[in-house]
Amino acid sequence: MKTPHIILLALVAAIVAAGGPVLGQSRAPLPGGGMLRVLPHGDYQCALPGDAGGDPYTVVAEENFRISTASRYTSMAGAGTYILRGSDLTFTRGPKKGERFERIGDNQLRKLDALGEISDILCTRLSDRRR
Repeated sequence: MKTPHIILLALVAAIVAAGGPVLGQSRAPLPGGGMLRVLPHGDYQCALPGDAGGDPYTVVAEENFRISTASRYTSMAGAGTYILRGSDLTFTRGPKKGERFERIGDNQLRKLDALGEISDILCTRLSDRRR
């Protein structure tokens, strides 16, 4: 008789689908929302918008960083890690720890301020990691 096994499997599937604990483990909320992702590898240049009478943008060199493998980054100040959930990027370790960005395209990130509001800083991937 396979009926008890089917009932047990259905019960476990219902618990998992409801987001409840499985095998005694509780689920802590993850930062951001959406699927866990990684950024395209390469150099990201960050800049402020310019004006019609001058340069189209002003590079903010201390904001620049490079994305490499295993959710790691390096900047002028050192190295660390990040997490990307959906379009929400958060630097989790290293000199940029706590900085947050919104991914607005395949190769662009908009920096968020301390209140989570969009700032003027836009970071654009200029090249991949192969040079």
